[in-house]
Amino acid sequence: MIKLQNVNKYFGDHHVLKDVNLEVAEGEKVVIIGPSGSGKSTTVRCMNFLEEPTTGEVYIDGNQITEKNKLEMVRNSSAMVFQQFNLYPHMTVLGNLTIGPIKLQNKSKKEAEELAYHYLDIVGLREKATAYPSTLSGGQQQRVAIARSLCSEKKIILFDEPTSALDPETVQEVLDVMIKLSSMNITMVVVTHEMGFAKQVADRVIFMDDGMILEVGPPEHFFENPTHERTKEFLSKILR
Repeated sequence: MIKLQNVNKYFGDHHVLKDVNLEVAEGEKVVIIGPSGSGKSTTVRCMNFLEEPTTGEVYIDGNQITEKNKLEMVRNSSAMVFQQFNLYPHMTVLGNLTIGPIKLQNKSKKEAEELAYHYLDIVGLREKATAYPSTLSGGQQQRVAIARSLCSEKKIILFDEPTSALDPETVQEVLDVMIKLSSMNITMVVVTHEMGFAKQVADRVIFMDDGMILEVGPPEHFFENPTHERTKEFLSKILR
């Protein structure tokens, strides 16, 4: 479903991604972990050309993303959940969820609202449909953002540290929603520091450092028997 081939990314002279090669199968749940500045978020942002690789290729469902087709391909294939919620403050929750399907997918208002309520039920926020984002907690806003991504009905959802901006008390409510999504036939790539989530949900865990993928494996290998010394060092510090 997703393929990164020899992807390099520079920001000025800073070499952020170094020959990253990665394939994600349809329906697979992949969690990317690693220290700050390791290239995790940039890797995910290259998957939908929010960051365009300096060199290398990105393929979605077998088709290469290019400068010419990137808007159409990304719009048709993937949605993204960011650290910040990026909700329209002047719109209700329902308005935030229906604007995309109406404007981009040509759904009727009735169809878009039915879709929105369906996904609000999944994230547990139907009763907040007429509320404005400013009246919601951070966890609730992120759950609305997840519902919005689901309303796009894309095959791929990318998550860029979706709990990092949240109060510790609200992190679990967002993770619970993401755990629920993991049972659906959605391809998920998640950048996170939440190791418990990675253990519970991931088909594969990827460890990155200094712009490179150093280790890939299922959670049971990754957390119980990592092979790379840098992985062992990282896990020893965060799993105390």
